[in-house]
Order: sequence, then C-alpha cells, then structure tokens
Amino acid sequence: MPWEENCAMDQRLRFIGLDLTGEFSMTELCEAFSISRKTGYKWRERYAAFGAEGLVERSHAPKRPAHVTPQAVVEAIIARRRMRPSWGPRKIVVTLGELYPHIAWPAASTAGEILKRAGLVGPRRLHRRAPPRLGELTQAERPNHLWAVDHKGWVRLGDGTRCEPLTITDSFSRYLISLSATTNTREEQARPLFEQAFREHGLPDAIRSDNGSPFASTGVTGLTALSVWWAKLGVAHERIDPGQPQQNGRHERFHRTLLEAMRPPSANRSAQERRFEVFMREYNDERPHEALGQKPPSRFYAPSPRAMPDKIPEPAYPKDAIAREVRQNGEIKWRGKLVGVSTALAGETVCVEETEQGEWQVRFYALPLGVIDAKTNRLRRLRVLEDAQAAQQPSEP
Repeated sequence: MPWEENCAMDQRLRFIGLDLTGEFSMTELCEAFSISRKTGYKWRERYAAFGAEGLVERSHAPKRPAHVTPQAVVEAIIARRRMRPSWGPRKIVVTLGELYPHIAWPAASTAGEILKRAGLVGPRRLHRRAPPRLGELTQAERPNHLWAVDHKGWVRLGDGTRCEPLTITDSFSRYLISLSATTNTREEQARPLFEQAFREHGLPDAIRSDNGSPFASTGVTGLTALSVWWAKLGVAHERIDPGQPQQNGRHERFHRTLLEAMRPPSANRSAQERRFEVFMREYNDERPHEALGQKPPSRFYAPSPRAMPDKIPEPAYPKDAIAREVRQNGEIKWRGKLVGVSTALAGETVCVEETEQGEWQVRFYALPLGVIDAKTNRLRRLRVLEDAQAAQQPSEP
C-alpha cells in the first residue's frame, strides 16, 4: 500500500529491514510497498550513508528559493537610490536595465520592497482633495469678467534662492495683470499682489484657480484666508476640477510663454523682478497674440468699473436669517451643538437660513457654504454639488 504520512517512518524501516535480508529483489520490494524503484534506491542509499536518521523526511524547499533576489542586485538597487534620492523604483529599475542589460533586474514592485526594507522608502502620503466646484465654469465675455491665477513652477535662481512666480491674467483679453517673483505659495506673499492688482485694475467678477495653496483647502468649504477675502469683496472664486489643468488652459498656455523670461534663471530675485517687468510690458503692449488677431492684449483690455473699496462692507444678511459668529476653531453654535464650518472664517459672521427644501443652509456674504445635516450635525456639501456628481456617474442599463 502507499506510504501514509503518519506511518511513513515505520514503512521505510520495514522496507530497509527486508532489503537487508537479501531475500527480495528491489523490484519485488517496490511492488510490495507500492513505490517506484527510484524511491527504493533512494532510501537504500540514505540508510547506507546515515543509518536510520537518513530515513527522516527532508524539506523539499530549494536551498535558495528562485524568487529571492541576488544580493548583488539588491545592493545595486540600494546604491542607485542613494545616488538619486528622488527616484522611485520604476526609474531605478529602468536606468539599471539600460546600464547593465545582461542582468535580470526585478520588477519595480520588488525593487520597491527592497528599498522599503532598507528604510529608503516611507509610506505614501495620502493627498486630500479639495471639494468639487459649485456650478459651471465662467466663459469670459468681457474684460475683468474672469481672471485666472496660478503659480508657475519654481526655479532656483543664481544665488540659490527659490523663485515661484505668481501670475494673474485676464481671461478675455489675455492681458497680464500681475507677474511677481514670489518665493513660495503662501497667502502672505499673494495677498499684497492682489491688493495692488485690485487697486490698479479694479475688481473682477470672478477668479479661477486650481485647488492648491493659497487658493483652496481640503475642507468641506474649500476656503482659505485668501478666498474668504475675495468673498468679502464680492469676487466669486471658482476652482477647476482636480487633475484638469485644461480648464484653465489659457493661463497654462501663458506659462509656456513665460519661460522666455525664466530661462536661464536670473542671478537673484531683484534681477528676476526687473526681467519680469520688461517681459510684462512687451507681452501686454507689443507682442502680437494669435488668438487676438495678432494684436497685443492691451488693445482689448480696460480696467474694471468696480473699484477696490477702502473699507469692506459688513454682510447684508436677511432679517429672517440667523447670524452666527465663527469661533477660532472654525465652529458655530447651532441648536445647542457645535458645527464645524471652516477655520478660515474664524472671527467672521455667517448666516443660517432655511431653504425651500426645509434644510438649514450656511452662507458667508453671497457665498453658500453648505447645509447642516440634521442627522450628523455636520456641514455637508450643497445638494447642487451632490446632484452634479451623481449626474457624472454612468447610468445603469
């Protein structure tokens, strides 16, 4: 009968005992024990070499598993990462394959595990996205109907400092409203430039930006200190959809033209600012623009009739609306409980008003922020946003 696991050792000892008598041939013994001749000879040889211990079952695992990456390959991957700390597993494997094509390099996933074990790769950061935009994007029909804003990718100047220019353009005329050699994307550098632009050119109806700092945040409202200030001035803020830079395509195209004033980088920030001033004059007043019939943008631009106010007016909320001051932690008191709104609104006054659907909507100046969910007592996005998202989902057949 076949050898079973629970009596395999006994069977092997019986087999060897009968074999040692010399009364049976190997063929007869193997047929009696239902094993192959190859197995029979194997146990005979092991017993001759090691005695009864040689009959114990051995591990069938290979001495070096086929899937184990050779140590030399591991060391090469680690060394490459240390030479290029910003490179990920894919770039490392591809470049090593080009340098040493005769070596079988592992998959990028395996290289990633090697780097992780070596402590050279940390967990991936989870990027919280800003909430989706409210309503359709504005189609510019006149000067100052829509301004576009963004930060151009940063460069290192000759003195080693960082330059990350803030750019503002009029979407109708392509007029360059503002160009400055800012060093970061923080609000304290951006706001003075907007103040100057508003005083020189007046207020636009709306400003379009991406979802990055300092224009948008990842909270339910998406507000920042800068966009709160815009709302108080009566300037609407619209954000493009995440990962859709073509929705601000005119401004993105302008950034390619701007490279002329950034390559090579200037010696320092002052020199770069002077270079930007020359570029700005030429771009607005002299450079023909194909989309404008080969005429410069200044031929189509005029300042806004909405002047920048010296003092921002208080919000004019309806009498039947309930005013609430936003606490420093971004919460308001509503029906005995605290509801989170936005820390960007700390110290500001919002209003809560009932909608036709019987919901309580929170508003800041003319900007609707969201609806207080009666079940969770939290601010949720406006229904119009949820409906817009649902409309984008494929319908069931």
